[in-house]
Amino acid sequence: MDDSMPNGDIRQGGDTRQGEVCGPDGCAVPAAEAAPRPAVATAGTRIDIVSDAVCPWCYIGKRQLERALAQLAQEGLTFSVHWNPFQLNPDMPKEGRDRTAYRIWKFGSAEQAAALDARITEAAAGVGLDFRTDLMTRTPNTIDAHRLVWFGGRKGVQDAVMEAVFKAYFTQGRDIGDREVLADCAAEAGLDRAEAATFLASGLADREMRAADQAAREAGVNGVPAFFLDGYGLFSGAMPAETIASALRRGRTALRQKEAAE
Repeated sequence: MDDSMPNGDIRQGGDTRQGEVCGPDGCAVPAAEAAPRPAVATAGTRIDIVSDAVCPWCYIGKRQLERALAQLAQEGLTFSVHWNPFQLNPDMPKEGRDRTAYRIWKFGSAEQAAALDARITEAAAGVGLDFRTDLMTRTPNTIDAHRLVWFGGRKGVQDAVMEAVFKAYFTQGRDIGDREVLADCAAEAGLDRAEAATFLASGLADREMRAADQAAREAGVNGVPAFFLDGYGLFSGAMPAETIASALRRGRTALRQKEAAE
């Protein structure tokens, strides 16, 4: 199993602060702090993010994390980033659903759904993202998207694949439940499109993605994005870059002190 996948060792603790997250009931609920603890060679260098490809706060949080990492790099602090699967809509049919109808059902009215879209679009603009909810017609099943992100991890371009998938859905309004769209995302991330298409058609890693999603739920994750350092919970939600940088500094120091004491 690729090291971007959860390995079942779940830890809780760390910073308890929470930002904006997406959960089964929408994109403004608290999230529990729990995630797989990866094996690392050096304490305080591995960041795991539990996320879903249709979570707007996950894309916004990615931008905030990138800003934080750029700041920390100037201080000589470097980290590796790994994306882990979560399904906000685990019962979504394979073909997805009409987005307008689904969101009316989920949020109670077209007006409420539109208000949520407006709020998220404004927040996205604050980090330089142009969300085009007006172009989104489908709410997709995201298993194949998670499989592609996993595949990208095997090829050393996981973050680029995650970026391409987020971009396709949120800024281009494309149906990321469509394997042809996902193959385009793979090509944009630098992968061979035909090889990615063959992988997507194979069904490989489908079971692993579902198992990882279920493991996260059983560990208490109920909202994303959720961020972890060496498997220890830092925070949930799209925190400001300064807050993320501060949490990573403190977490790295604490983990290294713990390692030195053992």
